[in-house]
Amino acid sequence: MPTVTWARVDPARRAAVIEAAEAEFGAHGFSRGSLNVIARRAGVAKGSLFQYFADKRDLYAFIADVGSQRVRAYMEGRIRELDASRPFFDFLTDLLDDWVKYFADHPRERSLHAAASLEVDTDARISVRSVIHRHYLEVLRPLVRDAHARGDLRPDSDTEALLSLLLLIFPHLALAPYVRGMDPILGLDEPTPEQPALAVRRLVAVLAAAFSGLPHAHRSELKEVNS
Repeated sequence: MPTVTWARVDPARRAAVIEAAEAEFGAHGFSRGSLNVIARRAGVAKGSLFQYFADKRDLYAFIADVGSQRVRAYMEGRIRELDASRPFFDFLTDLLDDWVKYFADHPRERSLHAAASLEVDTDARISVRSVIHRHYLEVLRPLVRDAHARGDLRPDSDTEALLSLLLLIFPHLALAPYVRGMDPILGLDEPTPEQPALAVRRLVAVLAAAFSGLPHAHRSELKEVNS
């Protein structure tokens, strides 16, 4: 995270550094992004970046955290509106629909998520994905725990396995409808307008069949979408 010097920097300059870093990392990835370009666009000396952050990995993690907080704030608002106390897999379907729409409407967040998900450098990938996973799990773990407690999941459900699957599904649905070559199975590589919603329901149906305390709850819904 940033050094104490960062907190003393003028807010406009901080915003300029964040905007420049998000644009550069979103376009080129974290490890391949140019600190020279970030500094030039932000109107600061390159050396200043190392007064603000301990090293490049610290900058990567900070930018990943800033972007994740924006996504999280929006989705937590939607979780409240969608009523997470409803049957879990009905709620999850609506949440994933909103998730797909969010990334359709927010290309900057989508680019940063793609940069984190597709990062080739191991150290950079660990830096950014550990931050993103923390945000995911802080939101998803209570939802799964509460669903288990109220009987929406089988008593013997492996909730850690369910969380692991959700950590795969959420990033995939954030990117696959918009990043070519990620989904050869569910029709998201060249999606029609209705294809993401169909993919959501197919994936949720599989999760419900594996984990639901009410295994037949989603069959009628899946039929309706496919008809």
